[in-house]
Amino acid sequence: MYDLLVVGAGPYGLSIASHAAAAGLRLRVLGRPMASWRDHMPRGMFLKSEPWASNLSDPSGRWRLDGYCASQGVTARHGEPIPVEMFAAYGLWFAQRAVPEVDERTVTRVSACPGGFEAVTQDGQVLPARTVALAVGVTPFTEIPPALRGLPASLVSHSVDHDDLARFRDRDVTVVGGGQAALETAALLAEQGTRVRVLARADRLAWNDVPPPWQRPWWQSARAPHSGLGCGWRNWFYAERPGLLHRLPERTRIRITETALGPAGAWWVRERVEGAVEVLPGHEITAARSVNDGAGVRLEVVHRGGAEGSAVVRSLETDHVIAATGFTATCDRLALLSPDLRTTLTRTACGSPRVTSGFESSHPGLFLAGLITAPDFGPAMRFVQGATYTAETLVRGVRRRLRAGSAGAAIPAPGRGGRSEAPAGARR
Repeated sequence: MYDLLVVGAGPYGLSIASHAAAAGLRLRVLGRPMASWRDHMPRGMFLKSEPWASNLSDPSGRWRLDGYCASQGVTARHGEPIPVEMFAAYGLWFAQRAVPEVDERTVTRVSACPGGFEAVTQDGQVLPARTVALAVGVTPFTEIPPALRGLPASLVSHSVDHDDLARFRDRDVTVVGGGQAALETAALLAEQGTRVRVLARADRLAWNDVPPPWQRPWWQSARAPHSGLGCGWRNWFYAERPGLLHRLPERTRIRITETALGPAGAWWVRERVEGAVEVLPGHEITAARSVNDGAGVRLEVVHRGGAEGSAVVRSLETDHVIAATGFTATCDRLALLSPDLRTTLTRTACGSPRVTSGFESSHPGLFLAGLITAPDFGPAMRFVQGATYTAETLVRGVRRRLRAGSAGAAIPAPGRGGRSEAPAGARR
């Protein structure tokens, strides 16, 4: 029986695995490494976060993004975005050096059993473990506007459904949303010759400012320090002190998570959108139906920017709708958990599973990481920035649970546990 199964091999799963391996836990890591970044983002996209805020976490801090970039003859600089393809390659490089061998099979079900858990892989193998860490990323939680949910995938998709936008070349596409995913997707579509428009509920688009230089006068740094979530003391608190944020009242934490760092485009994508993409702010889709024998979709759209706040209804036809409308991370969408396990989890007011200060759910031994923990630890958990705090803290929580576990088995000393006894960096 393993001490820990890590389900998911993105930035959070790989970081957790690195820390667990260094702690000597009997470990198994399952999932396709960096799958979201390799399979669910089109070529040509860039990381919105700064290179220095996009590191996966290993205990020694040895396997950083800037080190990988240097090995490829590239300098990672503050204020210069990193291509998604390079970040995905960095994750694979990290996995080869800081993590025991990753089992790339998909886990289809996690169930509770006496003494811990059982995870079932896609080919039917059952893996027992005393604890489980779910680091399933964002793809299970995609959110599609209600008006679009009844349409087939040929007409409506989510922005994470695409690793290649070439199928939309010379077609008409409507992108729904006002954040980075919507705006960068629209820019890529326009640049390949797609007729594209953006529908956004907000009255106007928001754009992030160009970041100030890394080296600044001390008084500027004191007034608005750099952080992995942007400049300013509030962002610094969210990025650097998620453990303190966890101590705030639940209602406050949820409000911060829902309102901080709202939808906005990166400064470097602005000039690619303005003047190149039709933008319809203040618009919301109220109904949609297929037309032209299923070859297109007609959208009924309300615009609330009329005189004295009056609503103006219009319709438009398009070949395809891409909903870049974010994610809703709730217990109900953790479909790989068995129903009896999923329904027993204590939930926050917004429907996410409540986790302890050690990232443990209300079911002993079941740990959670990433986006689904944002209502408890704040907006850093929506970004790679949160992986370091999560990995360090979650593995400590796992060790506490193993010590207190009913099985009573001792935790192996670092470097002496099962699959993780090879030193982290021994494999190339």
